[in-house]
Amino acid sequence: MAELYKLHEAIVAGKLNDAVAVTNEAVAEGVDPNYLVNNYMIKAMEEIGAKFEAGQAYVPNLLMAARAMKGSLEILKPLMQNTGNITLGKVLIATVKGDLHDIGKNLVASMLEGCGFEVINLGVDATDQKIVDAVKQYQPSILALSALLTTTMGYIKTVIDALSAAGLRDNVKIMVGGAPVSAAFASEVGADGYSSNANEAVALAKSLI
Repeated sequence: MAELYKLHEAIVAGKLNDAVAVTNEAVAEGVDPNYLVNNYMIKAMEEIGAKFEAGQAYVPNLLMAARAMKGSLEILKPLMQNTGNITLGKVLIATVKGDLHDIGKNLVASMLEGCGFEVINLGVDATDQKIVDAVKQYQPSILALSALLTTTMGYIKTVIDALSAAGLRDNVKIMVGGAPVSAAFASEVGADGYSSNANEAVALAKSLI
């Protein structure tokens, strides 16, 4: 019998191979993939997120946990598609032009994926044109923009203005984040929401949809 609590432990500890092993075992025994995701994997990510906020875990721990969860998710994804499981929504995520930071963004992307969103990651240094084109192409429910420098955060407004000019602004909810970004800045530039960390980002994305 697969010891499912070990999946939770493996993800919190960031042990990719252990997480994959328990997931494979559970799948072989016919455990419902949604049950694994909701009761073990998401809870594990919430736990590591809470530890991070409490200063008991650091960015490398978060990244390793996200990697372990992603490994498990890769196994479960094909099975979940067969059950006609619909994703919560599509999220397009990018770090804006001039900014090359992607640890926080990738962490948010991993957490969103783990919680059932389909994520399209445009990477770093994304221009307003690239983002507008991607919104046209993928038609996401949410656009998540990240900036980690005070010098690049203003570009978030450039992107939002470009979406308005293209007539796409009303089609997508925009959430923003990054070290210098604040809730006040978010409302100033016309974004729909702000989150200060990956845990909050997931809650925000769910509320926007």
